[in-house]
Amino acid sequence: MGRMDLLIKNGTLVQPTQTVQADIGIANGKIVEISANLSNRDANKIIDAKGMHLFPGLIDPHVHFNEPGRADWEGITTGSKSVAAGGGTLYFDMPLNSHPPTISKEAFRMKENLANQKSLVDFRLWGGVVPGNVEELEKLHHAGVIGFKAFMSNSGIEDFSHSDDHTLLESMKKISTLNSILAVHAESDVITEFLGKENVLLNKYSAIDFSNARPIYSEIEAVQRIIAFAEATNCKVHIVHISSAKVLEPILDAKKRGIDISVETCPHYLSLNLVDLEELGSIAKCAPPLRSQQEVDLLWESIRNEEMDVIGSDHSPSLSSMKKGTFLEAWGGISGCQSTLSILLEEGYWKRSIPLEVIAKITSENAAKRFGLYPKKGALSIGSDADIAIVDISETYTLEKEDLFYKNKQSPYIGKTYRGKVKRTISNGKLVYEDDEE
Repeated sequence: MGRMDLLIKNGTLVQPTQTVQADIGIANGKIVEISANLSNRDANKIIDAKGMHLFPGLIDPHVHFNEPGRADWEGITTGSKSVAAGGGTLYFDMPLNSHPPTISKEAFRMKENLANQKSLVDFRLWGGVVPGNVEELEKLHHAGVIGFKAFMSNSGIEDFSHSDDHTLLESMKKISTLNSILAVHAESDVITEFLGKENVLLNKYSAIDFSNARPIYSEIEAVQRIIAFAEATNCKVHIVHISSAKVLEPILDAKKRGIDISVETCPHYLSLNLVDLEELGSIAKCAPPLRSQQEVDLLWESIRNEEMDVIGSDHSPSLSSMKKGTFLEAWGGISGCQSTLSILLEEGYWKRSIPLEVIAKITSENAAKRFGLYPKKGALSIGSDADIAIVDISETYTLEKEDLFYKNKQSPYIGKTYRGKVKRTISNGKLVYEDDEE
């Protein structure tokens, strides 16, 4: 073996089936050696990770960094720094909050060029499905999108319309021929619009009213419909940000029937509930909305049973001014990509004894496999990219506003205490984040 650029000593590696103590040798951005007691003399730089756990770098398949066009909400520089501070080494940026949205090859190239210049870690870009752009899908695919995203309900963005059934079927047929994948925001537009108008007529604007106007059965209806469309078109489907284990039931049934479908939930659905929504106000508003504590607990059971495929932060930032007003008026999005691993360690490992191996799978390995990036990404193995989160799983800290790297430093997690802190993040063999409290 030649000389290593970096040697990480004495860490505990979180592998798919076990944790093992070993050293990791890195050269040219790749993991080249995993063994006990590697020689310090063979390395240009050494990190002593004694007492630390080494996770595969987190893959966040669901962020909104909004550049070009809305970088004042969040930009690629601040967004990718936040991902790195949370142990992330790869993110997939959604198409809709940019202006122009990523619904054409030209818009894709514009965003890709900015990300190449500004991103601190690796990235992939989603393409968008909207009415009228089916002819753009093949161009976007060949340009390099990781997949396509459609909304089954109002997106909240004027130039990214939700997809009606005809648009979905036509687009899914095309996406199937490309052997790509469609990610869907699955809420019924008919149901949510109807119930939302009822709230307005009755002057009902509370947190509970907002949640009730976007009920779990609205998610279930949309999921059942998209599953039927997947059967009709043979299109691979990924359901984003489900808020309830009840929504998981038709997805698991579809898997048993051979439908190529995967599912994601988010840290906010695993750590916040309706009481938090009432207490925190619009800073915790998102769609689908937060649910009861019972729903939180049932989602964790689905993770324990390894029924949940991936975790995405759905980091959907905005200007602070956009979070003001009634629940109807305030922007619906949670800023959270920096806190994913801390939340999963606190709520999952420490409170519910979810194995570290399972947490590593749902934050990295499973996403890499689902989107065709494994084992280059999502693994601590020889030949894989050297993407590593070095974590003190026992360190307790309280998240302060000043700790956040977001463009707009707002989050429902501020003031909360966690056990499990990212100390260093290494992306392609380079140190991209280091906890300054060390």
